[in-house]
Amino acid sequence: MLPPDRLDRFARHIVLPEIGGAGQVALGRAHVALVGLGGIGSPVLQYLAAAGVGRLTLIDDDTVDVSNLQRQTIFAQADVGRSKTEVAANWLRVFDAAIEVAVQPIRIGADNAARALDGTTLVLDGCDNFATRLAVSDACVCLKIPLVSAAVGRFQGQVGAFAGQLADQPCYRCFVGDAFDAEDCDSCAEDGMLGAMAGWAGTFAALQAVRAILAAAGVGGMGDPQFGKLHVLDGLAPSLRTLRIAKDPACRGCSAAA
Repeated sequence: MLPPDRLDRFARHIVLPEIGGAGQVALGRAHVALVGLGGIGSPVLQYLAAAGVGRLTLIDDDTVDVSNLQRQTIFAQADVGRSKTEVAANWLRVFDAAIEVAVQPIRIGADNAARALDGTTLVLDGCDNFATRLAVSDACVCLKIPLVSAAVGRFQGQVGAFAGQLADQPCYRCFVGDAFDAEDCDSCAEDGMLGAMAGWAGTFAALQAVRAILAAAGVGGMGDPQFGKLHVLDGLAPSLRTLRIAKDPACRGCSAAA
């Protein structure tokens, strides 16, 4: 049951038959780990908090830079130089004191990913390099936690949901392979990025996270969690197209787990 103040707060969700009261309760019980608090992580944090996700773990080792303010919407000029996890946690406490928040101002890698993500309902990865994305994916497979992964650059974004721990579903490593284990991702400092494009990818990722949480809880009617589907967002066209990612039987991230 939801107390009266929460009923009022989430009334627009509860009247949706695809979510309803049971779905709102499921969101309130969910624990999401958010990896990366940048251009994607900022709107994800705002919309997961607004959706009523009850517990959030914030993971990022970076500090706020003035160049972030063009697209990272939870930060302000006065935050420059401060820890992103600290600022984000403060934003959450002001926005909704009922949300449980934990911070991990660390850089995720193969050596600590499983420990950092253990116990969560879902992981949402909005980081900016392949090495971290693959470490997160491998840990999610090992821990049997669904993953929503989002990336953005210039005028294009991509959002995918993965559950490589399932026999018939791919993991993120099935999608990109092993060639990107090194930290060789393109930099938005060099290539540029439209700020609103990061917002589109982030809000779409938050939508997919809500969908996956409700599907895992067996409530609501938002449909299947769309594991193995990659949505490509084009801001110039504009358009959205969906690709199906095949499970790689030789994938070293999920073939043994399944």
